[in-house]
Amino acid sequence: QVQLVESGGGLVQAGGSLRLSCAASGTIFANHAMGWYRQAPGKQRELVATISGQSTNIVDSVKGRFTISRDNVKNTVALQMNSLKPEDTAVYYCYYRNYGATYWGQGTQVTVSA
Repeated sequence: QVQLVESGGGLVQAGGSLRLSCAASGTIFANHAMGWYRQAPGKQRELVATISGQSTNIVDSVKGRFTISRDNVKNTVALQMNSLKPEDTAVYYCYYRNYGATYWGQGTQVTVSA
């Protein structure tokens, strides 16, 4: 059973930075995808960033501002968010995908004030 625990959310002014971390426990494979989704109020959950092996993918809306990294020894994944904008306000969810199953963290709130 995989469990994911996020940390690092909070309130920040526009232009500021936050770093989200997610610690995974259980059987984790380095070449299986981990990453972050977010869900803003009234909107669908959207993929923000994913990392699998050496491959990363960042959604266009945050490219150049957000960076994803992974520590395969500690089974952690981090999302460094710079130059934050009010439209980045959302609950951010860590995920891990293992074959047909997707595991989710509990979510961490990120609020960016104008």
